[in-house]
Amino acid sequence: MTPVKILGLHKFKLTDEEWEIAGQLRDVLKDATLFFSHSTPSLTTVIPAMDLIDDKLTSYSQDHKYLPAICAAVCLAKKTLNRYYELTDTSEVYRIAMVLHPHHKLSYFKNAG
Repeated sequence: MTPVKILGLHKFKLTDEEWEIAGQLRDVLKDATLFFSHSTPSLTTVIPAMDLIDDKLTSYSQDHKYLPAICAAVCLAKKTLNRYYELTDTSEVYRIAMVLHPHHKLSYFKNAG
């Protein structure tokens, strides 16, 4: 008898489909993980990071190689991200930080329109 069966863990063994979902989920989350692990987020990186993540989520949600469960999760993540993104519109701090940043200045707002 295998250790899995002895411990009663056999019922928790992932199916091939569940392994495929886990692999696809890993691929989707990899980009965001790598993005945030390379630098320390600051106020001026929040909005551009949200833009990048939104672009990635859009492409994942439209990519037919992903299973419906992954696409549904991506759509929910995109909806949540958009809710937080809308909150930045009501914050003067984000706008001030973007305008005062030497790299962004007003160009971000000109490009966003």
